[in-house]
Amino acid sequence: MWFNFNVMPPAFKTVAVIGRYNTAEIAESLLGLATLLQQRGCAVLIEKETAANIGGNGFASGDYAAIGAQADLAVVLGGDGSMLSAARHLAAHGVPLVGVNQGRLGFMTDIAFSHMRETIELLLSGQYTVGERTMLEAQVLRGEKEIFRTQALNDIVVNKGATGRMIEFLVHIDGQFVYDLRSDGIIVATPTGSTAYALSSNGPILQPNLPGMALVPVCPHTLSNRPITVSDRCVIEITIKQRASGARLHFDGQPHSELAADDKVIVRRAAHSIRFVHPPGYSYYAMLREKLHWSEM
Repeated sequence: MWFNFNVMPPAFKTVAVIGRYNTAEIAESLLGLATLLQQRGCAVLIEKETAANIGGNGFASGDYAAIGAQADLAVVLGGDGSMLSAARHLAAHGVPLVGVNQGRLGFMTDIAFSHMRETIELLLSGQYTVGERTMLEAQVLRGEKEIFRTQALNDIVVNKGATGRMIEFLVHIDGQFVYDLRSDGIIVATPTGSTAYALSSNGPILQPNLPGMALVPVCPHTLSNRPITVSDRCVIEITIKQRASGARLHFDGQPHSELAADDKVIVRRAAHSIRFVHPPGYSYYAMLREKLHWSEM
C-alpha cells in the first residue's frame, strides 16, 4: 500500500469563515477560501450572516455559538471592525482569530488579501505564532441596578454624544479618587486599542502583551490632564455628574444609549481574552512602521 507522506493533516481541523461584505468579488473570495480549506482536509463552517450574504454553496453554516462549540480557528475577511465583532462573540469560547485585510489600516488583520491563499496554507501546515489580547468588561449602574453590560477588545469610551459641549464626570481607580474631569470624554483602552481612538487623542502605544490599560482624556478643559497607564488589575469607575447631560457610552465604536446623571460606568479586565494567530514573520513593530508610516523619507 502506498502512502503520500507529503500531505500532512491540517493544524486546524475545523475552520470558521467570517465576512461582512456582499459584493460579488468578496463573495468569490470567501467561497474560494472555504474551498481551499475543504481541499486541505478542514471541516468548514461559514458564519450564518456571511452565508446569507454570499450563498452557502453547500458549505455548513452556523451562528457564533455553533462556531464557538466546533471551530479550532476563525478566519475573518474584512477590516478591524469585523475582527472586533468576532472577538466579542468568540472570546468566551476560546476560538483564536486570524484576519485577512479588506479594510483600510488593518491593525489586527495580518494577512494581505493578495497573499491570502499562500498564507493560509502556511497556517494549516503549522507555521504560526499565537498572541493573547486583553479584553475589557464594562457595566453601567443606575443606582443599585445594572442596566447594561458588555465586553470590548479595543476600548470603552464615555463621551459627550451629540451635544456640542463638554461633559463632567468623576474618575476613581480601585476606589481612590483621581480627578473631576471636564472634557469631551474619556477612553479606557486595552493595549490592542491603544492604536485606535486612543492614539488619535494623544494616548500612548502599549505593547500587546503589556498587562495595562490606558486612560486617555478627550479634549480636556484642563490641558494638564494627561493620559495615564494603569495595571489591568485595576477597577475604573466613571461617575456622570448632574450637568453632564448627553453623555453616552461606546464600546469598540458601537454606541449605547445615553447615560444619565449619577450613572456609574465600571470598567475592568474581562474574564476572557482573545487569541490572535499570526503568520510566519509577523512583527508588531513592522506592523506599526507600515500602518503609521514610520521611517519614511
